[in-house]
Amino acid sequence: MAPLLVVSALCLFGMVLSQTTPTPAALASTLVENGTAVTPTPAPVSTTTSSCSALNTSNCEPCAPGSQYDNSTLLCACCTEPGLCLVPGACLPCTTGFYQPLSGQQQCLPCRQGFYTNFTGSPLCLPCLPGSFNNNTGADRCSSCSPGFFSSLHSSTSCSPCAQGSFCNSSGCSLCQICPGGSEALQSAAKECTQCRPGMHKPRHQTMCQICSSGSFQIHWGQENCDVCPENHYCPSPDVNPIRCPSDAFCPQGSLAPGYCMETFFRKAGDTCELAPVTIALLVIGGGVALLFIILMVLRKMRDTDGELSVSRAPLLRKERPQGRYYGIPGDTEPVYAGW
Repeated sequence: MAPLLVVSALCLFGMVLSQTTPTPAALASTLVENGTAVTPTPAPVSTTTSSCSALNTSNCEPCAPGSQYDNSTLLCACCTEPGLCLVPGACLPCTTGFYQPLSGQQQCLPCRQGFYTNFTGSPLCLPCLPGSFNNNTGADRCSSCSPGFFSSLHSSTSCSPCAQGSFCNSSGCSLCQICPGGSEALQSAAKECTQCRPGMHKPRHQTMCQICSSGSFQIHWGQENCDVCPENHYCPSPDVNPIRCPSDAFCPQGSLAPGYCMETFFRKAGDTCELAPVTIALLVIGGGVALLFIILMVLRKMRDTDGELSVSRAPLLRKERPQGRYYGIPGDTEPVYAGW
């Protein structure tokens, strides 16, 4: 009876011991307490373990978007697909400049040109804003356009120079500004505008300075308009002050040069020119000579006409013939045809 009781006690102890012994799945990991968080630490499991298929694989989860699985960590041997890990802590987040939009991937992708990401674990890349650019892959930031350059679109890979007549005086310009009135930018990629020189002007809607038109002037820098040369002055050059008109000349408003009456023959009288005395004398003498010539020509014509009329009215003259007889008739008698 006693040996039977001893055998029964040993069996009962063996059953209890078998219920309290950890299973292989429980041995696969241990929990390490760190502050307030409990981080599971993976334990090595041989891929040759015959009972691998019997392990609990519910912890084999795909790495989340924005991360990749770490080859250096001890992965669950039964997670056969790449990108699956025993615990989320075994996945590495994507570094700055890289992203991964899908889950369960082995590697992260670099941001292409014109895009960036400046934080780890990014599932996507952000486009460069207007005024910035990026021409590298895997960038963690975008560069601002330098002064004199601009980019007006998102995800730009380069900046463009400001055109002539426009400028950008700061970094990160999305558009270039037209030079204000009275100033211009002679070259592209200008950081600032220069004032129009004296003798030139530029309205706001134009891009380049222009020379003042004839008869106008401008003696100041950076002007939008030119002034018309005043009356009794003339302006030979648009970049000098108006010059006083001479007393014997005419200078209406907008004069480029003084106007004079014809010397010797004309003289200034107020706002007009009048004939000089010598001119009047010459005209009188010339008129008299011309009139005398006309009279002589008329008299000659009349004399020629009278002579022609006298000749036309005179009787016809007979021809004189020598005296004599011809065939018994006077010599002045016309011969008679005899018929032979």
